[in-house]
Amino acid sequence: MFFAKIFAYMITGSAAILSDAAESVVHVVAVSFAAYSLSVSHRPPDRTHLYGHDKISFFSAGFEGAMIVIAALYIIYVSIQKWILGLELQNLGWGTLLIALAAVINGALGWYLLWVGKKKRSLILEANGRHVLTDCWTSAGVIIGLCLAMLTGWLQLDPLIAICVALNILWSGGKLMRQSIGGLMDEVDPMTGAQIRQLLNRMSVEFGVQYHGLRYRNAGNTLWVEFHLLFAKGTPLESAHKIATSIEEGIERELPSRTEVITHLETIEDHEEVHARSHFEHMAD
Repeated sequence: MFFAKIFAYMITGSAAILSDAAESVVHVVAVSFAAYSLSVSHRPPDRTHLYGHDKISFFSAGFEGAMIVIAALYIIYVSIQKWILGLELQNLGWGTLLIALAAVINGALGWYLLWVGKKKRSLILEANGRHVLTDCWTSAGVIIGLCLAMLTGWLQLDPLIAICVALNILWSGGKLMRQSIGGLMDEVDPMTGAQIRQLLNRMSVEFGVQYHGLRYRNAGNTLWVEFHLLFAKGTPLESAHKIATSIEEGIERELPSRTEVITHLETIEDHEEVHARSHFEHMAD
């Protein structure tokens, strides 16, 4: 697809087609990094990465978003330059046909990657799927612009469409970078939180316990969940541990993504006093 777009630009001289080809260059680089990131993210924990390597998913999404932004700025620059220096377009029919073929292939691939990414809760695949779809929409915009230019004879439509496409790409890249930063900063997902609380509320009633101190974060391919379980004073440690394990396994089983659950066992009667004393001692230090 990339070479088809390069060839289409060579035979037409179209700024819009160049914008599509430039976005594809970025995609080739970004997908290479995404493939590497995907292999790294599935490596098991080791001595230097006790929580695994999932976080690279956010770096991959951020890198891809940054590359998209760079491509958009380059497209805007070249389009304005061509507009100022003058336009010489030829063979627009063949160029449009090649771009249309690439758009169809990209559209099918993009939707597939997005579907698999959401199903597997893989930020890397989802980000790459969005990038492929962005490439598809880029091609669609280029096709519309070239068809209008051929029908009206107004060649200025070519760089104008290229700039509009670049602004759309810029928006898509910015969203990917925002998502990457949110993941690296452990930003809360309200929908995930509501799902976890629903499970905890149901299991608390089922096992006759209470909970508090719920925290969770998405590490890329793994969701980490931790909370405190409150038991009646005098509950045997063996029984409390058995219940905690059942709740942990239940949450890990019910949630769609790969999940790691950590619980802390406390007694209902004095947990507030213990927390208050611990906080006071920490402040005193």
